[in-house]
Amino acid sequence: MTTSGATSFNLDLNNLIEEAFERCGSELRTGYDFRTARRSLNLLTAEWANRGVNLWTIEQGEVAMVQGQIAYELPIDTVDLLEHVIRTGTSQNQQDLTITRISVSTYATIPNKLAQGRPIQVWVDRQSGATYPSGGRPEGTNPSTGVDHPQIYVWPTPDQSNYYTFVYWRMRRIQDGGNGTTTQDIPFRFLNCMVAGLAYYLAMKIAPERMEALKFQYDEQWKYAAEEDRDKSAIRFVPRRMFIE
Repeated sequence: MTTSGATSFNLDLNNLIEEAFERCGSELRTGYDFRTARRSLNLLTAEWANRGVNLWTIEQGEVAMVQGQIAYELPIDTVDLLEHVIRTGTSQNQQDLTITRISVSTYATIPNKLAQGRPIQVWVDRQSGATYPSGGRPEGTNPSTGVDHPQIYVWPTPDQSNYYTFVYWRMRRIQDGGNGTTTQDIPFRFLNCMVAGLAYYLAMKIAPERMEALKFQYDEQWKYAAEEDRDKSAIRFVPRRMFIE
């Protein structure tokens, strides 16, 4: 016997929703069924952003720093920053230097926020991503788009332009469900977890008698997927010596 030789199995949105409906003991029949399932799927991915780091959504980015400028925008789909450094120089002469993340309380107590030098601290203002009409936007909103972008505030402010680069690794949002022919923005390892989660979300609306069983299956599939989707680099623990006089 020969194997298929293929390793490309995936589910487009239609098939994913159909599988979730079948686990609820129902069928996908109407356009409204499709819309309500897609809405639940987008809410499910929002839940995943709150559950922790999704490794496949980590992306690197850079922001060129300008002398005297305090605040800089991040991409609108940024959930949070995981790591960040200040890079000086270019090519083989570049150096990545530590910049410490601080809280809004710490940033607020800095006496002179316009002091210039090499940035050593950053406050990440995650914002809401909301869109405001012209003239109704709060301070910090992009004036050209009216969108409430996540921002970083650095201290000290850069003492020269085009010398410092803020390099970061961010967790972005999982992409929306899309139309019926698109596949989802997840690795294949999370397919069963996504179907189980969507089935549980749908059961709240169409099959409450199956909610408990589907919730158990969803939690189990999330455990399997999340335990596999982790950083597997080596960790070394060094005991700390304590001296007692």
